[in-house]
Amino acid sequence: MSIDWYPLWNSLRIAAVSCVLVFFTGIFFAYYAARLPRAVKGALDVVLTLPMVLPPTVCGYFLLLIFGVKRPLGILLLRFGIQFVMTWYGGILAASVVAFPLMYRTARGAFESFDKTLAYSGQTLGLSNTYIFWRIRMPACRQGILAGTVLAFARALGEYGATSMLIGYTPGRTATISTTVYQLWRTNDDRGAMFWVLVNLAISTVVLLAVNMLESRQKKAVKR
Repeated sequence: MSIDWYPLWNSLRIAAVSCVLVFFTGIFFAYYAARLPRAVKGALDVVLTLPMVLPPTVCGYFLLLIFGVKRPLGILLLRFGIQFVMTWYGGILAASVVAFPLMYRTARGAFESFDKTLAYSGQTLGLSNTYIFWRIRMPACRQGILAGTVLAFARALGEYGATSMLIGYTPGRTATISTTVYQLWRTNDDRGAMFWVLVNLAISTVVLLAVNMLESRQKKAVKR
């Protein structure tokens, strides 16, 4: 039996690209949110973490309302040759929206636990805020940020609800591991569905092991 590996390749590239996007946007919002007053931060948290508590299909529905080909923004993007509906890179948008809260919350927690005296010491030495951020703050918070990155990647890799709503399932074009499992199960191909379930299980196990290793290292660093 020949196996079409496109779902694996497509899932990995969607997860990888969305992970990069979520990494930078999550760090950006987490850094500035951690410095806001409590009331403002609380309101911003509700907005930024809403995709984490909403059903993924609801997130996908909202994305269709915004980027649908018959919606104003979707029509505008089509003029530039950009279409998120029924395209593989639409999966990047869906996965990024769903995975963002994990990166944001984890990075924000890491920034809030950062010892601010280190930043103040750098300022007294005349170091720029950019230098302090990348050479002092980020290395000190690296374990939490890495854990958030790995979790965001895993969430993007296993995303189904928003992805199926926005890009559907087209073999060789938009198929991912999750949507392939559903389609194979729906057509009574239990053997094929189980194969992709095991593939996803193996990847998820590796990701969870990586997260556990990062957490154990962080605990050891705190004890020191």
